[in-house]
Amino acid sequence: MTERPSATGDRPSTPVLAYVGIGSNRDGPAVQVERALAELARLGPLRGSCLYRSEPWGRGDQPWFVNAVAEMACERPARWLFERLQAIERAAGRTREGDRWGPRVLDLDLLLFGDQRIDQPDLVVPHPRFARRRFVLAPLAELAPELEDPVSRQAVRRLLSELDDPGRVEKMRRPGGVSGSAPRQRRPARPEVATR
Repeated sequence: MTERPSATGDRPSTPVLAYVGIGSNRDGPAVQVERALAELARLGPLRGSCLYRSEPWGRGDQPWFVNAVAEMACERPARWLFERLQAIERAAGRTREGDRWGPRVLDLDLLLFGDQRIDQPDLVVPHPRFARRRFVLAPLAELAPELEDPVSRQAVRRLLSELDDPGRVEKMRRPGGVSGSAPRQRRPARPEVATR
């Protein structure tokens, strides 16, 4: 499946809420995450979650990560945002060589882009592993607990409560220097389904 075209061909007809996962475990991880939030805020209205300290995922012999999630109102296509995320990573010193699950100065993942589903060689949205990672779901649930995964149609809070991920995640603090809030989009109400 490819990215859904917008009405104008280059911009969504209305702002789309995009969610970006942020992580670092090198070179002052909390500082790296806060700098990334500040860079993202330059792209448009933004709300940032608290910072979280999280156990490494995929490879345990490395320092713990600092993670956060940013909610952004984006008037450009997902591809445009994805390219900006990669540019911010490169400016921070991120390289793609080496161990896939190894230490990194900065990792920016486009988790969700509205309810769009994108399947391209270098861009898959929703992020294929976001719903299985506590270090993503905890800060995402802080910002948007009722947000639905476009694939499973489950709310983020439910994905988090039912998650089978033993990784430890600890809330640290609110990021400094990031202010403002992204415009809220109206989400259609969906009936709750009893789980027990």
